[in-house]
Amino acid sequence: MAGGKIRKARHQQQHLQGGIPFEKSKGQHILKNPMLVETIVQKAGIKPTDVVLEIGPGTGNLTKKLLEVSKSVVAIELDHRMVLELNRRFQGTPYSNRLKVIQGDILKSELPYFDICVANIPYQISSPLTFKLLSHHPVFRCAVIMFQREFAMRLVANPGDNLYCRLSVNTQLLARVSHLLKVGRNNFKPPPKVDSSVVRIEPRRPLPPVSFKEWDGLIRLCFNRKNKTLGSIFKQKSVLSLLEKNYKTMQALQQAQNGQMEEEKASTDDLAVLADMIEDLSMDSYGVKDEDEMDVEEDDMMGGGSEKSDFKEMIMGILKQGDFAEKRASKLTQVDFLYLLSLFKKAGIHFA
Repeated sequence: MAGGKIRKARHQQQHLQGGIPFEKSKGQHILKNPMLVETIVQKAGIKPTDVVLEIGPGTGNLTKKLLEVSKSVVAIELDHRMVLELNRRFQGTPYSNRLKVIQGDILKSELPYFDICVANIPYQISSPLTFKLLSHHPVFRCAVIMFQREFAMRLVANPGDNLYCRLSVNTQLLARVSHLLKVGRNNFKPPPKVDSSVVRIEPRRPLPPVSFKEWDGLIRLCFNRKNKTLGSIFKQKSVLSLLEKNYKTMQALQQAQNGQMEEEKASTDDLAVLADMIEDLSMDSYGVKDEDEMDVEEDDMMGGGSEKSDFKEMIMGILKQGDFAEKRASKLTQVDFLYLLSLFKKAGIHFA
């Protein structure tokens, strides 16, 4: 029994030359292919004046190449053992005064100033890290990041692609995203269970003039059943009930303030709402239950009556106005969603 536990522990931990174990549970998969490291650095387009942010530097294989071409590198590492190894590796070298190593959780740390981010990250933080970077100010030039391949392909997916989803739409609203190269699992030590891809992310300047809370509310609704028509989705009782509740609340607030409601503006403060991008597309987090019967007649509406019917007709009218009733979220672009959101906003319909 004890021997089995020992073998299991050895299987879970792969060792460095210095005896430090890699921990797969922390997403520690170190790049071991020097040609791949060189390619990643080249594709980042780093200038001699650039400050580079590296996330999860590990033992410093990528860090060394970044230091060779940049002004300086700020490396954020969670594992104190790796921090010690990194400092030991560059101590007494010409790079030591151009490397700053910060121990901490990247998701909880305040990001320093940087021009470019280059990272081989733990895959479990892919989504929150992506949106943390995109909400950072001042805006950086680009990020070149190693992701799990399926996550990467969702980032770059286009309307009509099988992997096109909320993640695709939200990321591409804020940035231009391009796939750089596919990376096989054998390029890492220890090898992960899946292949990876390197993606380039370039933040849009300026950010679109939209409330990201409202945007996320609309996108969650539309992608709950991305292959259903928007007309079917917006006929659901729970959807109509929620939108009508929001509508009446906003009307009451406007009346209380004599119609002087301050226009909600886009800000980095509500960008955080987009960070919740794990592929759980259920409506529980939005407050709307999924319904198998998508086409709901007026008589089935909660409470019935002409008031409910009138609100439903208003929603359907908005969809028809923009020719959206028969369209599907899986085929719509960011421009389409921005236009749809503007039509709802003009009618006083809110999603947050």
